[in-house]
Amino acid sequence: MRVVSLICSATEIVCALGRGGDLVGRSHECDFPPGIEALPVLTAPQFEIAGASAEIDRRVKDLVRDGLAIYGIDADLLRDLRPDVIVTQDQCEVCGASLADVEAAVGDWTGTDVRIVSCKPLGLEDVWTDIRNVGDALDAGDAAERTIAGLQARMDAISAAAAEMPEKPTVATVEWIDPLMAAGNWMPELVAMAGGRNLFGAAGGHAPWISWADLRAADPDVVLVLPCGFDMDRSIAEMPALTAQPGWAGLRAVRNGRVFVTDGNQYFNRPGPRLAESLEILAEILHPAQFGFGREGKGWRRYAG
Repeated sequence: MRVVSLICSATEIVCALGRGGDLVGRSHECDFPPGIEALPVLTAPQFEIAGASAEIDRRVKDLVRDGLAIYGIDADLLRDLRPDVIVTQDQCEVCGASLADVEAAVGDWTGTDVRIVSCKPLGLEDVWTDIRNVGDALDAGDAAERTIAGLQARMDAISAAAAEMPEKPTVATVEWIDPLMAAGNWMPELVAMAGGRNLFGAAGGHAPWISWADLRAADPDVVLVLPCGFDMDRSIAEMPALTAQPGWAGLRAVRNGRVFVTDGNQYFNRPGPRLAESLEILAEILHPAQFGFGREGKGWRRYAG
């Protein structure tokens, strides 16, 4: 079977099911597990990805306003790869190539039987559904069920232990720094499972824009910075947009040294198997005396700026 994945979380799902050897093409963002970068790249952003958060936000919003695709697909290469299955998404037009983009790319193919699987993970339960759907398309249903059961067991063990913690710190998750956006979708569920109280964003709902006044008024115990698509170094470089806000130094989280920058790109922003690792990161940030998974420095850092 020949498989193309156009979203990094789906690539990780395919590999978790033991079918990584069937992959023949990937998106420009697919970079895990190691070695996947050798596959042909089929997508590219239609905007300049360098620059500050505010600049990137403006470029993306301009494309959306004008009704233009945010990501381009190399339709000729896609056809040459002759995939049996294409995995994409229709959860977020900013996250990667969309279902509509893929359908347009294969719309004029004739004599080709290709199956398109579109992931739409609004909440944690939807991630399990997506794993099952990918498994069904790859004739790997049993592997999908085993994968889901293993992930759920790991996560349920953390949730059960965290539920016993007497402290339930309030948590503000920052999914974009400028302008401010809180995390939604599966993130409120992960915060609760890790023993925290999520302040912004609803489980199963899209990430909401918030104001600095909202964040300051909430005065969270913990500020968790996980910008979509950014690693820790790039996120730290963007932090002055937050720290320059009036009243930043007076926030409870800042005073108590509980501002954390995470690798949102590799973990929290990818609704696939590594959400289990994301929960581990959250648990050891919120309750360091009870949890230690060795993720510090790799998945998160304490921000001291």
